[in-house]
Amino acid sequence: MFQVNDLVVFGTHGICRVEAIGRLDMSSADEERLYYTLKPLNEVQHCVVYTPVDNLKAPVRAASTREEAIELINQIPDTPTMWVIDERQREGIYKEIMMKNECTGWLQIIKTLYLKKQNAAADEKKCSAKDESYFKMAEDLLYYELAAALEMEPAVVKDMVVTRVKAE
Repeated sequence: MFQVNDLVVFGTHGICRVEAIGRLDMSSADEERLYYTLKPLNEVQHCVVYTPVDNLKAPVRAASTREEAIELINQIPDTPTMWVIDERQREGIYKEIMMKNECTGWLQIIKTLYLKKQNAAADEKKCSAKDESYFKMAEDLLYYELAAALEMEPAVVKDMVVTRVKAE
């Protein structure tokens, strides 16, 4: 179980700080369950997220450490791309990756779509709206998590990642 002030990652909310752990006084909450009160660090709106401590459908995981973040950035050249021509199949793969809630998957989406966007721009084409949506989601999740681990601004992390992807 995580502790108050721990940094965790929860679904599409990304990196969050554990604000509290306890029972919720809400009609929709199970009175017998413990809940995490999470404060997303990357959201402009000031929301709070509640999730059961024992949530199996959308588990909370520990945020990356500094060492893990550095290792991931160093692995960018070895990260495979995964372009799938069929848009429906590609979206299914992206959804599956996003559901796993792992930095390596987000990086794979970013690298794949960044390189695809570069090729499309050279041909004066654009990526699909769904590709753009998954690209943006993966960027937000990855850059904010690594920024917290490395104690940097997300824009600096983005520059580090893009520089390594461009070197491909």
